[in-house]
Amino acid sequence: MHGRIYTCLIKSPDSSIRSKNILIHVKGTDRGVLLSKDGHREVSDVAQKLQKYCVSEPVKCPLIFGEWDVLYCSVPTSPGGGYRSSFGRLFLNAKEMVQVVEAPNVVLNKVSFSVLGIFDGAVSLKGKLKVLDEKWIQVIFEPPELKIGSLGFQYGGESEVKLEITYIDEKIRLGMGSKGSLFVFLRRG
Repeated sequence: MHGRIYTCLIKSPDSSIRSKNILIHVKGTDRGVLLSKDGHREVSDVAQKLQKYCVSEPVKCPLIFGEWDVLYCSVPTSPGGGYRSSFGRLFLNAKEMVQVVEAPNVVLNKVSFSVLGIFDGAVSLKGKLKVLDEKWIQVIFEPPELKIGSLGFQYGGESEVKLEITYIDEKIRLGMGSKGSLFVFLRRG
């Protein structure tokens, strides 16, 4: 970013073991919905331990770019909003949640779902990434686009998020939202 090429040196082989450990805790939890309070605490503990292995300036690390599955959020309604609320999950079954970070500054978020198991749909957000400091980014999103079947439209207004990148390696990215939500991303492919 900023017109320079940066390399990322992962600080310890132990971090690879710990990043696999966090995957064990979050897989199969419906992105955190099915975890107990103790389960969320365990994920948080592993994430805190991984932070000490984070590269010094993760926002400059080219590893942030790519396609990422959203595997976990400590506040399960943060990714997807009302679509992921208890009420929303009665009607909408989330199939996948993906975040694409493209150089130099584009972020695309997409939640694909099924409506009552009959219709496929998706809500997408396109945003512009702004680096705030060596660990924090801000993304300002355009109004969301909702698509159900062949029908699609934009609704609402712009939105904004701030996220601290607390750990990154070739497969895993961890982030902490400005309101305290922990996110676990897994590189696709």
